[in-house]
Amino acid sequence: MPILSLVTFFPLAGAVLLLALPRGRGKAVKLTANIVTGLEFAATLLLLRGFDPGTAEMQFVERAPWIKSAGIQYLLGLDGISLLLVLLTSLLTFLATLSSWKAVAHRLKEYYVFLLLLEVGMIGVFVSLDLILFYVFWEIMLVPMYFLIGIWGGERKLYAAIKFFLYTLFGSVMMLIGILVVRGHYGTFDWTAMTGAGTFLPAALQGWVFLAFALGFAIKVPMFPFHTWLPDAHVEAPTAGSVILAGVLLKMGTYGFVRFSLPLFPEASRKFAPLMVGLALTAIVYGALVSLMQKDMKKLVAYSSVSHMGFVILGLFAFTPLAVKGAVLQMINHGISTGALFLIVGVLYERRHTRLIADFGGLSSRMPVTAAVFLVMAMSSIGLPGLNGFIGEFMILMGVFPVNWVWTAVAGLGIVLGAGYMLWLYQRVMFGRLESPANASLADLSAREFATFFPLIVLAFWIGIFPKPFLAVIDKPVEKIVRIIHPETAAAAVGSGPAEVR
Repeated sequence: MPILSLVTFFPLAGAVLLLALPRGRGKAVKLTANIVTGLEFAATLLLLRGFDPGTAEMQFVERAPWIKSAGIQYLLGLDGISLLLVLLTSLLTFLATLSSWKAVAHRLKEYYVFLLLLEVGMIGVFVSLDLILFYVFWEIMLVPMYFLIGIWGGERKLYAAIKFFLYTLFGSVMMLIGILVVRGHYGTFDWTAMTGAGTFLPAALQGWVFLAFALGFAIKVPMFPFHTWLPDAHVEAPTAGSVILAGVLLKMGTYGFVRFSLPLFPEASRKFAPLMVGLALTAIVYGALVSLMQKDMKKLVAYSSVSHMGFVILGLFAFTPLAVKGAVLQMINHGISTGALFLIVGVLYERRHTRLIADFGGLSSRMPVTAAVFLVMAMSSIGLPGLNGFIGEFMILMGVFPVNWVWTAVAGLGIVLGAGYMLWLYQRVMFGRLESPANASLADLSAREFATFFPLIVLAFWIGIFPKPFLAVIDKPVEKIVRIIHPETAAAAVGSGPAEVR
């Protein structure tokens, strides 16, 4: 059974079904969309049954000619890194759909159709092994997110949507030029053939192509100084859009570095590592400092993503097995914690129609369940031991320390600042006096709303207490990448602690 084609295009079938429903059937549209995304998540879980974590090779590979004259194939496959991201995508899309039950009141059919089309693009990115097919899914994803922000966003929605689209499109065009150069060298768009060839682009050419790919990926992450589109997009997007944007779309950039930049351009990756690390450390500290200054909850969480994704880039370009594994795991952790934080902001906004921190205070006495959920996910975000954020950040810091202790110290400062802005946010919203009369009658989480948080809470504790199943899935693919970048040291480093990495 072509399972990857099924999980990629099943949401498209759901979108077609929604289009066939008559207008005015809002409840039927909502129910259908939730069923489709729920079944999609269940379908991605089936990937676990036949997946072999003991190999770094691509699995469930599907190959067919697509455009023969151009050498373009329909080529799908996934390894452990892709698997975790596909599962995260399907879960967050399902939860985002569930959270939209009361949040969206107009043009319901179009709203859910765009959500499903967005899921097609995101999963397609994570399973494509032909570079042109990857690029097609990368571009497809832009359109539904543009409309989700532009139609169902806030007051400055058109500005935010156009800015998001233009930034990402510019990076995509640069990446396409790089893809064509790579095709000229290898004679194919097939990623498996490129990585199995045993040869690389000439060193001088590698540098330029690395930069072309890196620009597209850096804008998507987004890395400093390409981050300015992110706060606008997050603030203006509907809650579901913010959840998917932070939880999945940002990971497409870091995934691009893992899947393409590091294994295809190892010499250029080593050459530009100091630049990438410098930008990552700047993002960690800058994002945290700017978060401390925010008055809008949603903008605070948005800038915190700039800081957290800086940790991922730092881990990837440290090139030690422990740091890279921590970076991949932190992609998943960030999707869990930040996705939940945007859901919490959405819950509060639905009740008060404001996101200003100053408009809240003392909510824990009226919304104890919300306060408890908020506390767990805030602690997850700042890396409290026992929760998922700690595992990823700790692995990154341990893997980076033998390479350069100064990098570790600067990143540690970002963790301290992160605890500062997140705890201060929680204190101002949940504690203190209940001064505003509008907050006195706020309802706590409903059963449906709590259901959107429950899987994320479970995952936060699961990864924080017992991360082994998640790390086992990514071990082999990460070791293969490190072996390509540092073949002389990878053999000694694989399976060892950071002290053995030189």
